Amino acid sequence: MNKIIGIDTSNYTTSLAVLDCDDMKVLNFRKLLPVKKGELGLRQSDAVFHHTKQLPELLEMAGDVLRFPQAVGVSVKPRPIEGSYMPCFLVGEASAMSMANAVDVPLYRTSHQTGHILAALYSCKRLDLLKNERFLAFHVSGGTTDMLICSPDRENVVNITDIGHSLDLKAGQLIDRTGVMLGLDFPCGSELEKLAKKSKAEFKIKPVIKDRCCCLSGVENKVRKMLDEGVGREDIAKYAIKFISRTIFEMTSSALNDFGEMPVVYAGGVMSDKIIADELSKEFDCNFASSGFSCDNAAGVAVFAAIKRGFL
Repeated sequence: MNKIIGIDTSNYTTSLAVLDCDDMKVLNFRKLLPVKKGELGLRQSDAVFHHTKQLPELLEMAGDVLRFPQAVGVSVKPRPIEGSYMPCFLVGEASAMSMANAVDVPLYRTSHQTGHILAALYSCKRLDLLKNERFLAFHVSGGTTDMLICSPDRENVVNITDIGHSLDLKAGQLIDRTGVMLGLDFPCGSELEKLAKKSKAEFKIKPVIKDRCCCLSGVENKVRKMLDEGVGREDIAKYAIKFISRTIFEMTSSALNDFGEMPVVYAGGVMSDKIIADELSKEFDCNFASSGFSCDNAAGVAVFAAIKRGFL
């Protein structure tokens, strides 16, 4: 059995994945980092502590599934660019190094963003896009709202070029800040979507786009004003999600207009929102990470290592 282990220790989730390259099945083991009610995330020191505690728990949970791997992959930084760094990824890297050295197999390092894109391609059965000339990918989460042109790369599997991003607040931050204002628990995406689906309100939304980059900080101010004015919680939730949806729509349209038609892939936790996915699917021929592979996970990191090992 050609088995690959992937590890990802992001600022949201401790993740472990085991990819069986023979049947292309992935076992995902994940645990959210604990955040106190009313707070909007964790300090890096706290994230490191929780990963140090939770990763061994996931390894124990996986048990014998981890035996006899052919390679280990790990995310070591947020983005595949020079200077990209977060301490929380050190926990995963240290564990991956120990595991690979203990069983004498190759260790492959990649970025969290690369892992998200590969997880999306794996889950929607579009790994063939890695052989194409290029495709458009979005990584939309608590720390990113990035629009990327991706192309095959021998060393890094996929070459990623940023052609648009948020100039201020990230889409996931907007969702979480809106949710916490409405009394929801962090991370707020799933509960905010449930709330928004109860709304019958309609909104005229004009995103703020500058050279394919978006601005979202004004939406947070608008949401706070709506709450102060007594607007219903479900309507506020819908407004925030609809604004993000329209923003991603405008950015996608701009990129395809500027660079020509190409396949589009949406990755990251925000893109698991069905309201957003349904609206974008009406307009574009696009691919979404399936449930369980859009939020932070280690599956794409395992796919990266499998490709580098020559199994895919």
